[in-house]
Amino acid sequence: MNSNRKAAIAFGILLIIGIVFGILSSVPALEQSDYLIKLSSIKMQVLMAAFFQFTMATVYVWIAVLLYPIIKKYNEGIALGYFGFRIIGAAFLFVGIVSLLLLLFISERFVIEGQPNPSYFQTIGELLRVGRDWMNHIGMILPWSLGGLILYFSSFRMKLIPKWLSVWGFIGSIFTLIATFLLMFNLIKIVTPSYFIMNTPLAIFELVLAVYLIIKGFNPIVNDSNNK
Repeated sequence: MNSNRKAAIAFGILLIIGIVFGILSSVPALEQSDYLIKLSSIKMQVLMAAFFQFTMATVYVWIAVLLYPIIKKYNEGIALGYFGFRIIGAAFLFVGIVSLLLLLFISERFVIEGQPNPSYFQTIGELLRVGRDWMNHIGMILPWSLGGLILYFSSFRMKLIPKWLSVWGFIGSIFTLIATFLLMFNLIKIVTPSYFIMNTPLAIFELVLAVYLIIKGFNPIVNDSNNK
């Protein structure tokens, strides 16, 4: 088994693991109005979510590192752009872990102290909650999707995967970027059908791509120096 075949299988597996860990890192209680009370009562779930966000961020770093040398065969500058955007996106996931743990801390203090000054705790809690949403859904997704545009443009030019897959990934990344910008300017909310629908094409694509790469691998043309 050559190195490109191994890289394709690893990439496919990491994509699936990243999606699973992303789902497990969610904390639905944060979307409820009484989240400051509920978080302390589900402490283990919050800690597990923080753990899965850490593992997801680590997986994303592996993905960035794994594909950099492959894209570099096409163009070193483009590969550096891809790597930089994706590392920035992963870094925001690590920072988001801190905000989640701080939310748990504030929740515990809020409950233990008998709510002597609820407006104070609610203000701090809301700042942390909104900050976490921005880090996970804007700070992370924006650079990660820009890296995706570079990746799928390069894969189209290099014929790494079938062109229809590259085009699907490129268009899916654009829809996700649009959703992120709409969220940034407060034109849509995170937990809404419109946000979910705009991110669905890329999510489905990543599952399809993962299965394809595990079964088929990258096309051998990645070794063709004339592709540059």
